[in-house]
Amino acid sequence: MRKTIILSAAMLSLTAPVFAAGKHEGGHDDAEMAIGMPADADQASRTVEVSMLETDDGEMLFEPRKLTFSEGETVRLVITNDGEQEHEFVLDTAEANQEHKELMARFPEMEHDDPNAVRLQSGEEGEIVWTFANEGEFEFACLILGHYEAGMHGPVVVE
Repeated sequence: MRKTIILSAAMLSLTAPVFAAGKHEGGHDDAEMAIGMPADADQASRTVEVSMLETDDGEMLFEPRKLTFSEGETVRLVITNDGEQEHEFVLDTAEANQEHKELMARFPEMEHDDPNAVRLQSGEEGEIVWTFANEGEFEFACLILGHYEAGMHGPVVVE
């Protein structure tokens, strides 16, 4: 019994940083990130459709493969999983996506509830409404284990 309690405590201590972080590494809530901030749909000046899918040769990709916005532009991103596997769409800096990807490799069942991300089963559709507040190069990616490496990432250019 004592060994079970000690083992349970040790396992819980490994997951505590994930739970303490809330929504990924401190959570994004409505705070501005380097890439911008969440917005209301009625503020969007346009809608951009993004598809997530796999090819017969094993490549996983987004269409379009590159997104370009103007600094200060608010956009409604409609994301559709046209593939057969579960995928996600995460907007962030390339560095933050790499950190997030490493965390997901350690905790693959991590729950997602961030305004800059959506996770979809095959056939599902979701949306992100976002204001691209800062000029620069950012990234969109699927951070599910192995998907990034199979091609599911692309640049976001804010001019």
